[in-house]
Amino acid sequence: MPRPEPLAGRTAVITGAASGIGRALAQRLSAAGCPVAIADIDERGLKESLPGPVLRRVLDVRDAAAVSAFAGEVRSWAPGRIGAVFNNAGVAIGSSVLGAVAEDDDWLHSINFQGVVNGVRAFLPILVGQDSGAMVNTSSVYGLIGVPNQSAYCAAKFAVRGFTEALRQELRGTGVRAVTVHPGGVKTNIARNARFRGDPEGRGRTHEQIAAEFDAIARTTPERAAAIIHKGVDRGKARILVGPDAYLVDGLARLAPTHYFDIIARLRRSR
Repeated sequence: MPRPEPLAGRTAVITGAASGIGRALAQRLSAAGCPVAIADIDERGLKESLPGPVLRRVLDVRDAAAVSAFAGEVRSWAPGRIGAVFNNAGVAIGSSVLGAVAEDDDWLHSINFQGVVNGVRAFLPILVGQDSGAMVNTSSVYGLIGVPNQSAYCAAKFAVRGFTEALRQELRGTGVRAVTVHPGGVKTNIARNARFRGDPEGRGRTHEQIAAEFDAIARTTPERAAAIIHKGVDRGKARILVGPDAYLVDGLARLAPTHYFDIIARLRRSR
């Protein structure tokens, strides 16, 4: 299979671009000469200055018609072929299965999974038509293992993984690639912006305390995550692990598929 073309200079599409990994990708790729089409529901976060051509749109990825309209705008605006579409928008909640609120789970699934599906359906015809480009879908290390009090998030991220892996097989023989991204702990605001209805472990922690605990174990900056993803796409990887903790989790899931969390719990206690 021929080596993929580097992203530099080609149009990049990024959802969830107002903060975190999405914003860092927009900054990095724009600096690399990519025209970037960025979208997020957070209008204020999209206004940050970028060095190159940019198309900014306020977008709710749950709205399939709006995502399709965005794809049409990008097709008309893009100075050249699309190098990659990064379906990156995501949210979080923390709850046990027993204590879950159905409305919260549905909200998360509609963004973290259906939002990815909407992005793929809107942009895939463009990539297939040009017979090149990468569909880059953000899963998580929680798409590799199940984690207590993260059932909704794990379910959505496992779904992104399965959907993308199936798409990858359908695209065999074409010039289009499907890529899964599995970030470990990245220092973003996802925990602070999560829906919170109480400490799922029953320890009385506040939302801010839980977010601070996440920050303490998140080892990777958004800028480092963006660099890893960019390089992984350029190298033609089908699966990109982000951060040393992602490699650890991936290894444990393979070596101890039913006991990985026992090992993780012991590692946490030994710190």
